[in-house]
Amino acid sequence: MRNSFAIAMAVLVTTALLGGVAGPAAGAQPTISTDAPTAGAGPAVGAVDATGTGVGPAQTDDACGFPVEVTDATGTTVTLDESPDRITTINPSAAQTLWELGEQDRVVGVSQFASYLDGAGERANVSAEFGASVERVVDTEPDLVLAPNSSAADVEPLREQGLTVYHFPAATSIDDIAEKTETIGRLVGACDAAAETNEEMYDAVEDAENRTAGLDRPAALYPLGGGYVAANNTFIDAIMTVGGTDNVAAEYEAYPQLSDEVILETNPELVLVTDSEASILDQEPYASTTAGTEGNYVVMNVNYLNQPAPRSVIESSETLSTAVVAFQSEESESTDGSGDDADDGSSSDGDDGSSEDTADGDSSEDDSMNSTDESGGTGDEAPGFGVVAAALALIATGLLARRE
Repeated sequence: MRNSFAIAMAVLVTTALLGGVAGPAAGAQPTISTDAPTAGAGPAVGAVDATGTGVGPAQTDDACGFPVEVTDATGTTVTLDESPDRITTINPSAAQTLWELGEQDRVVGVSQFASYLDGAGERANVSAEFGASVERVVDTEPDLVLAPNSSAADVEPLREQGLTVYHFPAATSIDDIAEKTETIGRLVGACDAAAETNEEMYDAVEDAENRTAGLDRPAALYPLGGGYVAANNTFIDAIMTVGGTDNVAAEYEAYPQLSDEVILETNPELVLVTDSEASILDQEPYASTTAGTEGNYVVMNVNYLNQPAPRSVIESSETLSTAVVAFQSEESESTDGSGDDADDGSSSDGDDGSSEDTADGDSSEDDSMNSTDESGGTGDEAPGFGVVAAALALIATGLLARRE
């Protein structure tokens, strides 16, 4: 049993990203046109003003009227003549975003991995064994269906039923999350709320980066099981970077399967886990890495870490950056000999991070699997390092692929 020291922080629960988008337009950013006046619209998400400061979405509620036309990741122009009253989401990150925008009352159907959201259990569960159930989605009688990038196979069958479906591109960066939030806000007529949410998210990113500024960046890894890891060009890699770590798998793309030899060569100092057992550190090759031999791991909320949405960025960046500060403090104490002995009785166990899912088959945005982790915890998370560790374990690659 590992001794543990908890730096606990309450966190809500909410998908990430694996699969790609079908068709030549995959990854394309949405194009929005509207008959509503656009005067006063500012620079687009991710733009930089003359001072070098990033700015939020251009749209505000004054220019957020209907009808509106939005071109999605498949190159299809989605037209809404009026604000949708009934919205069904087949990926948890879109559901999380609607909750964040205060539009949850219009949601009539969700994927099973969105069940952690307050009141989501009162909505219809539209998940099937893999992806979404066309029949269940149709039964919700939606005005709009929001589909993740990994659910390309679900889009056309839903459209064949006469449903209006917006298909998202993969979100692999913080700016992608902001773009996605702005698009959802525009589709549902909540542009001001989307702008405010993105502003809060970017503030949290800045806070996390400032928190670890000047510190050494520990070499870190997020293993998914079976040798699969989160690598470059993923939402998780973006969180790891913002949180003050260097992803040792960053030379690879997306979610590769690495051999035991390669994992040993990457030799992470810190491993991100998502259950209180941190069982992956007892398994080879991870047990023989620096993180395994020293018991260095960070408890992350599985929903927030795996669902590309604003609250996920806010909570995960705070958790990880705070953990990195604690880790560096422990490293310093160990170096100067001032660290507390692990057996002095001063440690306390960290709470499990019960994170609901966010994976829906869309790069982690999928509803085909249970979104609640095995810990059954309350969503509290704690970083753990060496003899001062608090735990969490791995999430299977298949689960991650279904959570976004």
